[in-house]
Amino acid sequence: MSITNRWIWQQKSYPNFTYDESFINPLIQKVTLAQGYLIAFTNILNKENLKQRQLEVLSSEAINTSAIEGEKLNRDSVRSSVKNKLGLLNKNIQKSDITTENLIEILIDANTNYNKPLELNRIFGWHNALFPTGFSNFNKINVATFRGDETMEVVSGAIGQEKVRYEAPSKDILEKEMNTFISWFNDTEDSLIKAAITHLWFVIIHPLDDGNGRISRALTDLVLSKIEQSNISKLYTMSSVINDNRKSYYEILDYTTGFKYRKDNPLDITKWIEWFLNTLLISLDEAKNSLQYILDKTNFWDKCRDKELNPRQTKVLNKILDIGIKNFEGGLTKKKYIAISKASSTSASRDLADLIEKGCISQVEGTSGRNVRYEIIV
Repeated sequence: MSITNRWIWQQKSYPNFTYDESFINPLIQKVTLAQGYLIAFTNILNKENLKQRQLEVLSSEAINTSAIEGEKLNRDSVRSSVKNKLGLLNKNIQKSDITTENLIEILIDANTNYNKPLELNRIFGWHNALFPTGFSNFNKINVATFRGDETMEVVSGAIGQEKVRYEAPSKDILEKEMNTFISWFNDTEDSLIKAAITHLWFVIIHPLDDGNGRISRALTDLVLSKIEQSNISKLYTMSSVINDNRKSYYEILDYTTGFKYRKDNPLDITKWIEWFLNTLLISLDEAKNSLQYILDKTNFWDKCRDKELNPRQTKVLNKILDIGIKNFEGGLTKKKYIAISKASSTSASRDLADLIEKGCISQVEGTSGRNVRYEIIV
């Protein structure tokens, strides 16, 4: 038996979403604090390190926002495109394909041109950039315009056992839906709540034949970048966290949009906002850790650049610094040194003693003999 008004957009008061402020506000405070910490880091790191972090984040964002939708991008091609956009080209750089180039353009646009009012043509322009050939895989799609007349359904399950996980608003009301969404977007003060609703609401409308998820995440970045007043592309990526936890992403969408139908308060999106803020917080914390690694590495080499280390020593130290000193489980041992550097046992012992003498590493207190461990001095 079908459920009347099953989907969130069919509810009488839609799109007047509600949420529990008392539950959400503590999370907002945590995220705001993490955002401030990250913004402060941009004043500490030099331009070279910031560019390197941008390279990693934009590459990860492009790869993961596509992977969420089941599209696998070539990592080398993505990095090549990002380097091109960030002015990090060299003569041997690999050329990237136009679709990847366009995706990077969208991400940079969303993360830097956030003061422009949102217009439907901008969304259609992003859509055209995502599908420059007019095809999604082998399927011809409507590009830079609303989707076709057929019912838009999100379906899962084996053939013959399909389940409709979501049905989007019909084609005949899409223009009205998008005008309402865009007016709200431009008239609403930027906030973390707005970012969460932006992501959800665009997915609910599902105005395009394909690429709705990628564009919803770009619109989310538009809001977050304006909140942070970033003059560079963001230093964190939500898409990588979402991709790592795709099951929870689709479960919360199911719960919020109507697949797991709720009779009471179907327009209450508290759980969606909770999920969104927790995902954002994880993204910010991961970025903070990565930036701390960069800072540790910079500080270390500022101190040790004149120590005349051999290539083996440099390789091992960089390996640990790139992973993060706290993440290098168990600390540095002679066995690990040999594994990383490919040095002989004698060379490893000599290298380690030399690093201690030069003040680059120290023996961990309480360790000795075969169980001796070392730590980098930052």
